[in-house]
Amino acid sequence: MKLPDGLQIDAKALASSPPEFQEILTADALAFFARIARNFESRRQELLAARQVRARKLNSGERPDFLPDTKPIREGSWTISPLPADLLCRRVEITGPVERKMIINALNSGADSYMADFEDSNTPNWKNQIQGQINLRDAIRRKIDFETSGKKYALNAKIATLLVRPRGWHLDEKHVTLDGKRVSGGIFDFCLYMFHNAKELISRGSGPYFYLPKMESHLEARLWNDIFVMAEKELGIPAGTIKATVLIETILAAFEMDEILYELREHSAGLNAGRWDYIFSCIKKFRVDKNFCLANRTNVNMTVPFMRSYALLLLKTCHKRNAPAIGGMSALIPIKNDPEANEKAMAGVRADKTRDATDGYDGGWVAHPGLVGLAMEEWVKVLGDRPNQIDKKRDDITISAADLQNFQPEAPITEAGLRYNINVGIHYLGSWLAGNGCVPIHNLMEDAATAEISRSQVWQWIVSPKGKLDDGRKITADLVRAIIPEELKKVKAVAGEGETYDRAAVIFEKMSTSEDFTEFLTLPLYEEI
Repeated sequence: MKLPDGLQIDAKALASSPPEFQEILTADALAFFARIARNFESRRQELLAARQVRARKLNSGERPDFLPDTKPIREGSWTISPLPADLLCRRVEITGPVERKMIINALNSGADSYMADFEDSNTPNWKNQIQGQINLRDAIRRKIDFETSGKKYALNAKIATLLVRPRGWHLDEKHVTLDGKRVSGGIFDFCLYMFHNAKELISRGSGPYFYLPKMESHLEARLWNDIFVMAEKELGIPAGTIKATVLIETILAAFEMDEILYELREHSAGLNAGRWDYIFSCIKKFRVDKNFCLANRTNVNMTVPFMRSYALLLLKTCHKRNAPAIGGMSALIPIKNDPEANEKAMAGVRADKTRDATDGYDGGWVAHPGLVGLAMEEWVKVLGDRPNQIDKKRDDITISAADLQNFQPEAPITEAGLRYNINVGIHYLGSWLAGNGCVPIHNLMEDAATAEISRSQVWQWIVSPKGKLDDGRKITADLVRAIIPEELKKVKAVAGEGETYDRAAVIFEKMSTSEDFTEFLTLPLYEEI
């Protein structure tokens, strides 16, 4: 394999790569990546450093607010560029990892769109990342199939529109170095996908469409936009061909939604309310604030004050700019062999989609093919045969900085809630280490975002004076350490014996009880795979 000057791929990764990986890791594709990465890596590092500066200010008591310097952008009358035909109707979007069978089932599911995920629902080991690129390449060319246990999977004539989520700015690709340093996982994912598929997608009447995760400022959106501009020029495709939906899943990005849309206005496909990471972000950013403490995770839903404010502001902001507003994920999934529990879960999904559709959202996410029909019913009730309701301007909505930070409820915090977080955290971490980043646990589809809530809540309950159980006991590191073996035993009873769960318990204990807070659980986990 010929590599561009200065680019190296880890020898073990190469040795473990099947021959077909070379179809993705071509000299031209890697050279394209190297040019993009060299041009923008220093800015990525500057923006990551700026995150740390901002975090220290928040830890010292500063609270976020709308930016005074960008007020003219917020008050301006600009709109995003027109959307391509296959991004006008996104009533139901399904998400999942870039695993071969999942891709086929998702594209066949009846959803309008499928977000193929290199990030939160995917363990980013070398095999998953490169095989995922192969799977997407084959799906785009309709050459994908899969067979297991005598059952064959292939694409239907009509399939969902494909969107791809690369990794966030904070994640490296450790198996690749450029000029002696690790490269950006997100730029790596983006470049390989673009190089192999952009022109093919255009020839088929679609285009390279993306979801962009974990951003904390409009300057981070500007970086993506500049990468898009360079990639389009390098590949000789028209400016504005790339379209990207930004997940608003950090509390800081919520204060810069207009600005984020503005930076990407030529390439924008709207915003998505990434609710689970958003809750995690709130906990992370205000974790040392003695006045901040959220109740059990199951009590923090889309109707509590700060989440309701965030959802409505996103909706208003998008439609003012003629941009789609896409609702987040209801983590509930169908429950087999328990009709009563299943009916309750389905009612929860239905209520979630009904609320979003009635508010004015243009679509929403589901995690399971079995939910597409149910969710679609709720959107059709509101939209009829219209593709979206971007014309529904919500000028009646007024959301202040205080509204976005009205963090309720603070109670209850129960032993059952504490045990739930520990159980989910261990179970998910164990599955992630084994290579599966999307796991059904307790009848919910868990990914890295929901696991982040679980471990960050435990950490915050320990350090917060408000972190007390409803029976009066203070949540302490010792209490958590005492519960972990009990919950590990329960996890193994469900998931089976496996050394990854023992390791997960050790990692969870360290993350939730150490004095320092780990920024993202996937950072130390990545070093273990």
